[in-house]
Amino acid sequence: MLQPFADIWRQRELFRAILTRELQVRFRGSVFGWAWAILSPLVMLSIYTLVFAGALKVGSSHSDGGRFDYAFSIFVGLVVFSFFSEIAYRAPLLLAEHKDIIRRSIFPPQILAWIAVARGGVYMLIALGVLLAGQLLINQSIHWSWLALPFILLPLCLSLLGIVWILSTIGALTSDLNHLIISIIPVAMFATPVFYEAGNVPEGWRWVLYLNPLTSIIEMMRTVILRGEWPDLPIYAASLVTALVLFYAGRTLFMRKKTILVDII
Repeated sequence: MLQPFADIWRQRELFRAILTRELQVRFRGSVFGWAWAILSPLVMLSIYTLVFAGALKVGSSHSDGGRFDYAFSIFVGLVVFSFFSEIAYRAPLLLAEHKDIIRRSIFPPQILAWIAVARGGVYMLIALGVLLAGQLLINQSIHWSWLALPFILLPLCLSLLGIVWILSTIGALTSDLNHLIISIIPVAMFATPVFYEAGNVPEGWRWVLYLNPLTSIIEMMRTVILRGEWPDLPIYAASLVTALVLFYAGRTLFMRKKTILVDII
């Protein structure tokens, strides 16, 4: 059960070297460089705040903080879904993207999933930092419950690692998956509580929404960040179990097909 974590620990120097290179390449050639990692979520949060709290006055029956919270609620959903979509778009072509280094050296291809999730996680953490700063500046609130965020991000990252292994395995076998992902992701956004909350869905259909592993993550993050409450333990436990199932299922599939994948990419 601990083998995947023991492997990545032994390969930590390789992991760090490749991750550092990919992070440096991201903004190479741009004038502002890494400032874009902060400016992009900052601009997005400002636009959502102006539109929903200002122009549309969504939640006008509540306090000003309530109107801002609606914009922040959407931003929480976007932070999580953007993390997932970046991973999902990239995963089917992940092995082909690194085929030269995989073929020419004794390279552990399973490490690429860790690198992809870590790379996306860096930008997600920056966006999350912008959100927390906005909460502090606009609502002038800070909560002890924010300390639970690392524990909520754990099942999210484990789920995404499993998804990367599954999609990269299938993507190496057929290029059709890449086209399918491009078509599905925009639709999946509306099946995820990004622009609405799970509580707004009729109770009889709410269980369908929770089949999406992102739902519980987004809802727990809203509870922790916006309401200052600790996450519900049964929901967190179910989310962690689901994440572990995805993680081990994805790694098992990838490791069983690894030899074939290296030959066909």
